[in-house]
Amino acid sequence: MSEGQGSTGNVLAAICSFFIPGLGQLVQGRLISAVLWFVVACAAFVITWLITLSLLPFGWFIVSVLSCINAAVYRRNG
Repeated sequence: MSEGQGSTGNVLAAICSFFIPGLGQLVQGRLISAVLWFVVACAAFVITWLITLSLLPFGWFIVSVLSCINAAVYRRNG
């Protein structure tokens, strides 16, 4: 589906990953990467919630931005 950085597939994957970390990687067919990004986002949310005791999910937001970038620059080998 994805041809490389900047392709339509990668842009769609990046948008998906911004809202739910790992969803873009799942769209690209990278199951293990998708699960890892989602687990890291959940852990970041819990850690930042425990530290701040507020529902501001800035840990989740930071991981979703990184996941978005990872999906956007993905280049399929082969």
